Amino acid sequence: MYLSTIGRPAAADPPTDPPAGPRKRRWALVGGNVVALGTVSLVTDVSSEMVTAVLPLYLTAALHLGPAAYGVIDGLYGGATVLLRLVGGFVADRIQRRKVVAGAGYAISAVAKLGLLAAGSAPAALGLVITADRAGKGLRSAPRDALITLSAPEGSLGRAFGLHRTMDAAGAFAGPLLALAVLAAAGQSFDAVFVTSFCVAAFGVLILVLFVRDHRTPMPAAGAISARAALGLLRQGPVLRLVLAAALLGLATIGDGFVYLLLQRRSDLSLGWFPLLAVGTSLTYLLLAAPLGALADRIGRLPVLLGGYAALAGAYLLLYGPLDGTGATVAVLALHGLFYAATDGVLMALAGPRLPEALRTTGIALVQSGQALAYLASSVLFGLAWQYWGPATASRAAAAAVVVALLGTVVLLSGGPRRPAGPAAPVTTPDTPAKDPR
Repeated sequence: MYLSTIGRPAAADPPTDPPAGPRKRRWALVGGNVVALGTVSLVTDVSSEMVTAVLPLYLTAALHLGPAAYGVIDGLYGGATVLLRLVGGFVADRIQRRKVVAGAGYAISAVAKLGLLAAGSAPAALGLVITADRAGKGLRSAPRDALITLSAPEGSLGRAFGLHRTMDAAGAFAGPLLALAVLAAAGQSFDAVFVTSFCVAAFGVLILVLFVRDHRTPMPAAGAISARAALGLLRQGPVLRLVLAAALLGLATIGDGFVYLLLQRRSDLSLGWFPLLAVGTSLTYLLLAAPLGALADRIGRLPVLLGGYAALAGAYLLLYGPLDGTGATVAVLALHGLFYAATDGVLMALAGPRLPEALRTTGIALVQSGQALAYLASSVLFGLAWQYWGPATASRAAAAAVVVALLGTVVLLSGGPRRPAGPAAPVTTPDTPAKDPR
């Protein structure tokens, strides 16, 4: 379905996604390269979520780490991407080889899965391995998302990211189930999970090499892509507001592992079934990512983004709210998945049109880095709050922080997309995504 009209639009069709028309036509404009990138993410997320689903339990139950120590490691897991996000984004723009940079990131993360075996039970070594794994994610994320923005027309970016995140969520859904199966077959051996995760990740790298097409735009004028121009992005109002909003939202977001640990303790769920909590979030994400991406194209990306964070505030409140037992668990996981479906790809779709084309990958990296750095601080602070105030007070404080972040985001991002002017302005070329969505 997605490849049927690529490269041969009807003469009467406009070059961008029409405001009305057959639904199949609108989805076909997403492009085959987005499907290929989504397949890579699907396979890679199977690998990543196998580890993510068991890691909180491994660290707290097997290694007996407390909430504060877990918060530091979880912060590294989310925040260690910052430096390589920026480096990866800038290098990808500079050499115009986004696929190569993204592939290096996928390869680093794959090798890091084997590092978990070597690290054993040493918290410092585990921290280094987790940092390497997340650094690989940081290196690949901005070039991958930039390729998506270059592989579909601007009017279809919500659908493109929705499709990509749906495939990503399918991998996130399957990963914990595969981890559960491996644990059962290997006598609850975490090492078996780590080895299987590496094999799956290596397969994802192979798919990237064989099927993803790079999108190399003509080189811009001399000086348009330089360290000075990259640093100058933060002096441009639209980009600075994006980065500040992303950081504010990241500061109000606690790690998934904390949510699952709180649910497990409150519902007294058996440790063997712990990975299924991540499956609940991923199932909602899988079902809603594509529809919410299309909705964002129709009604605006900012309202959908804000709605997703409102759902997150509700999930945090319900961790210690009026519901109990199975009802509380189902409600929290549904709201948690809705949050991801309404925010993950939608934020990047919102950011793309507001960034200069010549430094789009760098700009995306800045937005993601602001969010990741704030997430590191958030995980550490929530771990300390849980340890010293108790889980109920900590989760309610997190919900209040989300509300404050929502208000700040409205102030920062209200108004339509405005591309920055100056040396990093878009490069006008005949090779637009609408004419060549690959």
